[in-house]
Amino acid sequence: MGVPAFFRWLSRKYPSIIVNCVEEKAPRAKMNQQRSRRFRASKEGMEAAVEKQRVREEILAKGGFLPPEEIKERFDSNCITPGTEFMDNLAKCLRYYIADRLNNDPGWKNLTVILSDASAPGEGEHKIMDYIRRQRAQPNHDPNTHHCLCGADADLIMLGLATHEPNFTIIREEFKPNKPKPCGLCNQFGHEVKDCEGLPREKKGKHDELADSLPCAEGEFIFLRLNVLREYLERELTMASLPFTFDVERSIDDWVFMCFFVGNDFLPHLPSLEIRENAIDRLVNIYKNVVHKTGGYLTESGYVNLQRVQMIMLAVGEVEDSIFKKRKDDEDSFRRRQKEKRKRMKRDQPAFTPSGILTPHALGSRNSPGSQVASNPRQAAYEMRMQNNSSPSISPNTSFTSDGSPSPLGGIKRKAEDSDSEPEPEDNVRLWEAGWKQRYYKNKFDVDAADEKFRRKVVQSYVEGLCWVLRYYYQGCASWKWYYPFHYAPFASDFEGIADMPSDFEKGTKPFKPLEQLMGVFPAASGNFLPPSWRKLMSDPDSSIIDFYPEDFAIDLNGKKYAWQGVALLPFVDERRLRAALEEVYPDLTPEETRRNSLGGDVLFVGKHHPLHDFILELYQTGSTEPVEVPPELCHGIQGKFSLDEEAILPDQIVCSPVPMLRDLTQNTVVSINFKDPQFAEDYIFKAVMLPGARKPAAVLKPSDWEKSSNGRQWKPQLGFNRDRRPVHLDQAAFRTLGHVMPRGSGTGIYSNAAPPPVTYQGNLYRPLLRGQAQIPKLMSNMRPQDSWRGPPPLFQQQRFDRGVGAEPLLPWNRMLQTQNAAFQPNQYQMLAGPGGYPPRRDDRGGRQGYPREGRKYPLPPPSGRYNWN
Repeated sequence: MGVPAFFRWLSRKYPSIIVNCVEEKAPRAKMNQQRSRRFRASKEGMEAAVEKQRVREEILAKGGFLPPEEIKERFDSNCITPGTEFMDNLAKCLRYYIADRLNNDPGWKNLTVILSDASAPGEGEHKIMDYIRRQRAQPNHDPNTHHCLCGADADLIMLGLATHEPNFTIIREEFKPNKPKPCGLCNQFGHEVKDCEGLPREKKGKHDELADSLPCAEGEFIFLRLNVLREYLERELTMASLPFTFDVERSIDDWVFMCFFVGNDFLPHLPSLEIRENAIDRLVNIYKNVVHKTGGYLTESGYVNLQRVQMIMLAVGEVEDSIFKKRKDDEDSFRRRQKEKRKRMKRDQPAFTPSGILTPHALGSRNSPGSQVASNPRQAAYEMRMQNNSSPSISPNTSFTSDGSPSPLGGIKRKAEDSDSEPEPEDNVRLWEAGWKQRYYKNKFDVDAADEKFRRKVVQSYVEGLCWVLRYYYQGCASWKWYYPFHYAPFASDFEGIADMPSDFEKGTKPFKPLEQLMGVFPAASGNFLPPSWRKLMSDPDSSIIDFYPEDFAIDLNGKKYAWQGVALLPFVDERRLRAALEEVYPDLTPEETRRNSLGGDVLFVGKHHPLHDFILELYQTGSTEPVEVPPELCHGIQGKFSLDEEAILPDQIVCSPVPMLRDLTQNTVVSINFKDPQFAEDYIFKAVMLPGARKPAAVLKPSDWEKSSNGRQWKPQLGFNRDRRPVHLDQAAFRTLGHVMPRGSGTGIYSNAAPPPVTYQGNLYRPLLRGQAQIPKLMSNMRPQDSWRGPPPLFQQQRFDRGVGAEPLLPWNRMLQTQNAAFQPNQYQMLAGPGGYPPRRDDRGGRQGYPREGRKYPLPPPSGRYNWN
């Protein structure tokens, strides 16, 4: 379904509320990741521009064809960051879009829309989770509310499980890898910039009518039902003979917590736990073995029991050495297979491949735009000989173009000294060898492993991170200032004595303001999104914080193969130094920049048919300055407080379009108002339990879904609605039969536009009818193969036929299959006087053309055993 149809369906399926949240000012722990991403994006963008210019110059120097270079400003994706003018315009567009939908779309008639744009603090998905937590704690909340969250972030799965809501669905756009992208130089598909050859653009369509069309498909969505995942987790985590009562909700919380060890947005993963190496399964197995000794669960409502976590981590530390050795063995085995594959490919390739007019082409592709065809072969051969005689310096392996000049893309003889393997990044840590812990701390932290105090500090920071992340998922942001101050994680075997480590956080912290966050995450190359005086702090050599904005930085692959998988070694921003430097430039802000630098809140929108519409209008008419409680009976049980919005959308007022191409809303009936979630004490704990009265959805999984394997066969997704459908395949003999009897050429036969009838299915003796024949219901439905010698009823022999379609008289059914294993006999099923039930093809003399009656000229294929005739 398309995107508009999808949203119409969504509004009918979940009529209570749509919460639209935009990612905003994140905690300091998230800002470090944002900083790394934006510095990487800036660096990769500049490198791509330099590489593009280099390839362009090389192609033009060789005489290639490229369209003229467009002089336009490169789009910097870093502008999609809270505090920029782009995000401010996005908030205005969202307000206009909501008003337009509520006014004109009947599917939105009774919806309550809450917009949390880039001016409200918090990450988008965590703002939604905070809203759900606060509504669950209200007495009027319906415990069977259906929640639907749209997003592709894997964290949404963990956050949805953390709510303990029974009805939670995540909608994700279907990921289609390797989508075609046009080349940045020639705008053609099929290659990248580095492989561009500067060839003329191929003609698309007979009249080039498809020149400006992009190969695209309508977006599709995947529905992830968390109640099904909960069924799997309940089956996987159920343990017998526990010294305490088993609680599936607490077990799921522990599972969410253990997933943090393989990496998240705030902490690096432990060196011994890689998610692609089934680290989650390993943690679950260790958890099920150790939980009998812990005396209870690892977590409760977002708080961690460090003494029990220590037992789990030390159990992981016992197998760290074997994990590193197995990882090395697997990598060596993979490289060995890749090397053998490259050798086979080189062995199958010729040592010399000619090009130019001598380039071999596939059949039917000689006239393709990229092929070189000589209009006068004799003249081209003569010019090649003359060029060879007059230029002795040219290598014998050099190929020529159609005009006799040496081809720049000529054949190149493979050098014997070519390497058979790609260069691998140097690994100085060598975790698979003895002394790996000492080398790790020396190379990654630049300290001696014997420095117990430093190692203790790293472990304590990581433990604080685990506690902070879990509380962030279950209770909200515990501290806006906390962050993990290292680029790498400690080993699991270092988690000794963590039970005594403190896990409290500073209270009353505030998030960065929008422009302050931009200064903390932007590189100097993206400084154009900041005020001029602020931008100068990022580039002026005399700036007190110039060390926060390096022009270049190292990327540690850390055992990975690609740069995007590595660790960006950027300096951490010192908050005190940054705030001190910004105090001097704050007076330079314009009124518009000051407005963008302020913190905002959520806005609620309703249409004229909503019960809240008149209530909100009355608030604006009375001009109330105090917050007013939301009447839950008018708003699906939602509770909170209303306050008047200075920039509100009001009925009978024009809603101006923020985009010139869109019209203004002149007949507006929508009203908006500031909305604030219910407030709780700072030390209030939201219980991570399923609420009383909640009904679990009906079980979906069947006993067969728990099977680990299917008799050694690889699992395949179900196609269609029939789980037991068996596709039918044809072997070589069947294709030869089709080649004999199917009409060829213009495709005007009776089977030219339809698939062959399924005459070979088990028990199916249906015969396809020719023109003029009447349907014979259930013909010979109970006939057994051994009884087929008796032939059909007399009705068959009396059937008339139309010779105008090239059919022959029907023969008696006296040559059917004699045994079960004698498949594909010459006269099997002589339906319609043709083998296999297909009409015979006539030759020019009007006789039959098909299998000779004296026997086959080739051996009969062995029985396939694919069909069962009983």
